[in-house]
Amino acid sequence: MSDTDNAARFRRLIDEGFTLGRLDVVDELMDPDCVEHQRGNAPGADGAKDVIRTLHRWMSDFTLTVEDLAAVDDMVWSRNRARGVNTGSVMGTPPTGRRVEVEVIDIVRFADGKIVEHWGIADQLGLMLQIGAIPVRERAAAAARAAAGEQTVAR
Repeated sequence: MSDTDNAARFRRLIDEGFTLGRLDVVDELMDPDCVEHQRGNAPGADGAKDVIRTLHRWMSDFTLTVEDLAAVDDMVWSRNRARGVNTGSVMGTPPTGRRVEVEVIDIVRFADGKIVEHWGIADQLGLMLQIGAIPVRERAAAAARAAAGEQTVAR
């Protein structure tokens, strides 16, 4: 398989699998025993399907868009952007109806046309800040003081 083929397969996983929620595409493009290196995700194609279900449960009109992509031999690197409206409970935080946007970095390795390893980093802190799960009052107050020329003293 060429790096162009692998890039196209990865884009298809993102566009059809993650954005459209087509779980059959995951079975087609991921090895059932895919090794998962992203903290919190279960291994294999079933783990990826769980992530897709969760993202669509957390956010209505969920999309994942490839912003940048590089492919060399059996490896694909991608910077993606997840978007949606928080209409479901996220890690115990009730839905807020807020629009969210989160950066995601993915690296995958292909063998025989299927993804056999995945490394990923999603901006989970950014998500939690956007839905209000983490209070930002002190940060906002410190920024306001700094804008007003006040110095902050650590205690």
